[in-house]
Amino acid sequence: MTDSEDEKFWFEIVKDVVKTPSSNVVCEVKKKKINIRKSEQTVPLTIYEHNLSLGTTSDIDANTFKRFKREEYGVEAKLDLHGFTEDRAYPAVFNFITSSYLAKKRCVLIITGKGSFHENEDVFVPKGVLKDRVPQWLKTDELKQLILTYIHPSEKLGGSGSLYILLRRNRS
Repeated sequence: MTDSEDEKFWFEIVKDVVKTPSSNVVCEVKKKKINIRKSEQTVPLTIYEHNLSLGTTSDIDANTFKRFKREEYGVEAKLDLHGFTEDRAYPAVFNFITSSYLAKKRCVLIITGKGSFHENEDVFVPKGVLKDRVPQWLKTDELKQLILTYIHPSEKLGGSGSLYILLRRNRS
């Protein structure tokens, strides 16, 4: 088709289109709700404006945080990211947190690893890309709505090479 044929075709298609008066435009505003999609399931959530970071306690009561810090919550699900690239790890973390929340799990563990040292590398080069990235991903708008707090657990659960995460209660 040439440009003139395209133009004729376009005008033929849109000849019956009329502009809607601005007073008839319907606009629904839903405040304080977001939807997280996992395949066909949608989870409506309240938007929490908390600053999620390692050991955050703003949305959690003192007794719950003490119990969490003492690791009294049993780990209900684990995700081991050893051998994952950054491209593969992000969707795995996102799906893991979302599916754990939907399954009404309360406490989960993500094992990032501490990073590996290679003989030919400079000792001052930062190691453990996922160790740095996963906490950043947990702060994204989609995931921070599902998480109350997280910490590095004791050495028996992986120490600084893992994240012990307390999810919000799924009351739906």
